[in-house]
Amino acid sequence: MTSHTNRSNLSLPTQQMPPNAEFDSTWAEEDDPHIHKLWAIHRTIHTLRGKMSKQQLDASDVMSDEFDENTSLPPTYLVIKIASDIKENTLTWLIDKIRGKRRDGGAELIVMRQPSDPDDGWILHLSASKIKFLETAEEMELMKEDKTGMMREFTVGQLEDFLPDGMHVDDLLTLAEKQTIVRHELENIRALAEDEHIPGYPTYTLYEGQSIFQVCLKYKIIMKVYPLHDQEALKKLGRKWYMSLLAKQPIEEIRLYFGEAIALYFTFLGFYTATLVVPVFVGLLQLMIYSETMSLFCVFNVVWVTLVLEIWKRKSNELAFKWGTIGMTSLDEPRPNFRGSMGYDAITGKLQPQSPRYMTYIKMYCVSIPIVFLCLVAAFVMMLASFWLEEYFKQTRTSDDLIILFPSIVYSILVYIINCYYRKLATFLTEWENHRTQSQHDRHRVTKLVLFEFVNNFMSLFYIAFVVRDMEMLRSQLQTMLIIFQLISHVQEAVLPLAVKYYGSKFTSWKKQLFSSKKHSKSKFYKVPTEDQLVPVLKSLPQIPIDDSRLDSANKEGEMEDYEGTYDDYLELFIQFGYIFLFSPVYPIAAFWALFNNILEIRADAFKLCKIYQRPMSRRVKDIGAWQRCFEIIGAMSIMTNCGLLCLTPELKRSAPEVGPVEWVLFFVFLEHVLLGIRYLLHITISDKPEWVRVALAKKNYESKQALKFERSQKNKGLLRRKFKTIHGTHAR
Repeated sequence: MTSHTNRSNLSLPTQQMPPNAEFDSTWAEEDDPHIHKLWAIHRTIHTLRGKMSKQQLDASDVMSDEFDENTSLPPTYLVIKIASDIKENTLTWLIDKIRGKRRDGGAELIVMRQPSDPDDGWILHLSASKIKFLETAEEMELMKEDKTGMMREFTVGQLEDFLPDGMHVDDLLTLAEKQTIVRHELENIRALAEDEHIPGYPTYTLYEGQSIFQVCLKYKIIMKVYPLHDQEALKKLGRKWYMSLLAKQPIEEIRLYFGEAIALYFTFLGFYTATLVVPVFVGLLQLMIYSETMSLFCVFNVVWVTLVLEIWKRKSNELAFKWGTIGMTSLDEPRPNFRGSMGYDAITGKLQPQSPRYMTYIKMYCVSIPIVFLCLVAAFVMMLASFWLEEYFKQTRTSDDLIILFPSIVYSILVYIINCYYRKLATFLTEWENHRTQSQHDRHRVTKLVLFEFVNNFMSLFYIAFVVRDMEMLRSQLQTMLIIFQLISHVQEAVLPLAVKYYGSKFTSWKKQLFSSKKHSKSKFYKVPTEDQLVPVLKSLPQIPIDDSRLDSANKEGEMEDYEGTYDDYLELFIQFGYIFLFSPVYPIAAFWALFNNILEIRADAFKLCKIYQRPMSRRVKDIGAWQRCFEIIGAMSIMTNCGLLCLTPELKRSAPEVGPVEWVLFFVFLEHVLLGIRYLLHITISDKPEWVRVALAKKNYESKQALKFERSQKNKGLLRRKFKTIHGTHAR
């Protein structure tokens, strides 16, 4: 109770201060004697929270607080490359929006200009003031660890609670968090009622509340947006990560640098890889001892896949609690591309885009689902046509192997081409459905894409197993698809990008040497535009010096490939997971190849993130989203496929020749229901959250209620004293 009282008292003076009263520095220091010790901006923050209420500081005030002509420029947190053919009034309007006041639709960010060739486009560096970072961190409901080690929502009024002894306020927010804050403010530049279209482009229309940043990206007015790597931190992380083959992954350092989404992927990859050790052992045991039957391996597969997924769910919730993301819901802040009329949110009271949820459901069930179903049918028909043509060529006794393989080759090429177009279709449909939060958007997009990938990767195996019923053919097909799939994935993800980067840098170096005689050596190949080439708004921006190291970083990383997220990485694991647990009883060493692949995959994925791709934006997630459900569906389907394979095994039928087809079907149904029952028992027995997490959540909820009660009691006492002018209920006589 004492801790709650202290935390509430820290915020009490600001809450009791009249909202329209002038800020009294003497009053603040007397009430909170530690204010002047923390930071020189505390008076400004109190003014912002007291006198100005929810209003933001002017951009000019922010700029003057940070630097002037005699001080160094602030760090770069985001780099924007603008198209070279942008019109002058458009550029002026865009920069004014980025550095303008919040009440005028601006982001209140600091904008700096990089010296660059105007023919290649304008490059801007974005930063923010210290006050801006703290205020936006509170607005975004950023979760930070307090002095007691508890993750809770950051508030400026309780700043002291989040500063351990010896920590400066500058070190409170990590570099990834600051980059996320700048990106958040950039994406939330909303069109005002008078912004009918982008100036200079009458056909690029806007509606009130639309994200101007996303519109500029769509129409290629803004070409690229990316944060810069911290090379020193990246080197330290690399030595502990991809340069150590068998060392434990530094998950916490990955989270601090790349964010929760990427950290959770690598946690899942490491966890899943470790759980493959047992299937590898059982598979090798089956080959050596139980080579005549698959019954043991089938039952083991079903039990093990259920245990793995349930244990992972517990681990995921444990990490979500530690990282402060367990409370994320569908009512969180809307994503930048969410479309709707501006209105006050019923829960938070913030002015945000509002759109009825039933419109999203209508679009999903009446349009998107039928279109996706037709695409799945088309993919299935293509697969059948490939099998039928191949079987036809075999029956005609064609001696040329190339002709026999021709349908499979054509099918593989068509699948690759159609898959590229289907990705665009799935992305368009999901965007058109207009889901409110980013997690909802990602979940529905992943579901559409996974359904198509499932048909392309697994339907041929289902056809061979249960229509053709050729176990040898199934074993050969599974072996080929698993090994080739993993080999191609490594080439696409690691070897090819590394080769492109290496030869691309060679070409760039050769190009620079070729034209170096035409440039001044001191310019380091930066063509500084003349004053005549600069529009007035660019002249007003501070220019980054040519000898500043961030210029090299901005140019080099701008040429790197953009990291599109963890979808392809999860998809690779999903397909591998299906190969192992759906059909691996006919190929027991599938888990061995998967284990070998994943050990390399961890280091390959880490290397490409650190060396090949641009630094991705940090994203907060509480779980692996739709992928959890996808893996669970594969686990449920493995019961049917394993029981089916067991009943179709020739060895099993030869062991009971007197059993007829009807009896085998009944045995299949009985075994399937028994395994489903075991799966359900494991599901209800293993809790989704560890006991300590449930206790901590309940305790946190209780503490919040007690703190709220104390706050209300203090307010009530003040009201009663002022109204009755009495103490402890004694009436004045």
